[in-house]
Amino acid sequence: MPTTSPSSNADHPGPFDLVRRLPWREITLDHRDRTRGHHRLEIRRLKTTAFAHLHYPDARQALQVVWGKDFTSGKLTIERVYLITSLPPGAVTGAQLADWIRGHWKIGNLPHHVRDRTFREEDSKIHADHLPRIMAGLRNLAIGVHRQDGHTNIAAALRHTAHD
Repeated sequence: MPTTSPSSNADHPGPFDLVRRLPWREITLDHRDRTRGHHRLEIRRLKTTAFAHLHYPDARQALQVVWGKDFTSGKLTIERVYLITSLPPGAVTGAQLADWIRGHWKIGNLPHHVRDRTFREEDSKIHADHLPRIMAGLRNLAIGVHRQDGHTNIAAALRHTAHD
């Protein structure tokens, strides 16, 4: 049985390796996007190709998303992500796929952003045993309670709660 680990060996490549090894340089660009925000310029490129050789019966396309971030320091960071979708080729445009991917990442990054910016989780001095996991759970609980109360700005909700 093939492994799904990115570190699988060459004899039994997993889905990640199969998608990563596709001839991406020869595949045409489907969508390109440039945005400016948060003191940086972001460039995203999306390529898609029909692909039915995975061990997932519904896989129809493989995607490569490449984006670079030019921070104010002038440092360029490039990241590549490989994805699989059940959408058949031509079902949606490259721009629609890019929007869906960006929206999916935004949802996934929202709690992390709040924990990082509002609670300054990465500056925590708690590193021993299970305490970091417990503190992350408590932060998530606080975020969840404030969201259930209808607050969209967790920092403002925390200030209001502290004031009371």
